[in-house]
Amino acid sequence: MNDDFRQGPLLVDFFEQYLDDHDIAQFLRLTSERYFIGTLERLALNGERMARRGAVLALGRLSDYQSNSVLGRAMVDLDRGVRTLAEHAIGLVWNRVGLTVHQRRLTAVGEQLDDGDYDRASMLAGKIIQDAPWIAQSWFQRGKAYFHLGQFDAATRDCHQALEINPYHFQAAAVMGEAYELQQNLVAALESFRRALRLNPNMEEVRARVIQLQRALKNQ
Repeated sequence: MNDDFRQGPLLVDFFEQYLDDHDIAQFLRLTSERYFIGTLERLALNGERMARRGAVLALGRLSDYQSNSVLGRAMVDLDRGVRTLAEHAIGLVWNRVGLTVHQRRLTAVGEQLDDGDYDRASMLAGKIIQDAPWIAQSWFQRGKAYFHLGQFDAATRDCHQALEINPYHFQAAAVMGEAYELQQNLVAALESFRRALRLNPNMEEVRARVIQLQRALKNQ
């Protein structure tokens, strides 16, 4: 471990250079030539502040779902910069799971969700679930599609399943909270929003919803 952490300053040099020139390709090339994924994971959790930031940035681009738990833990880092980078990075690795065909399909579903074609998104996500039910992201995607279609029971079930598979899926917890709130189940909504916030303290809109729901329940 000592050898790994003596490498930390070199990663910091790469990261600070990236902050100056914004050349992500150069940063990733230099980092991948010098570091293994396991070393980056250790630095992401135990390195000094700038090393943690650099390691999280690199993991989001160079690693896959294997780094999910490390990035999930980085989302509650004491440093806001690490948390912000981890929030973005973990979303990237959620789609890098399974076979290449699964990853392509996850990307396609994400595009359908972005385009607002929720019927097609739910159908495509369902096909992934049938083929690879262990992929949490497909459950979340279908749950999100169901939410937008107003099928709130189905949305909460799918998002719950996503969290069963991937306990760091803060987006699934947030969608569950929204669905429960629209069903007037304020206690379950508050619990879900609190869960999302524990996973990702940077979610200021969710924090606001927690405060509002706490007041609403107190006044009942």
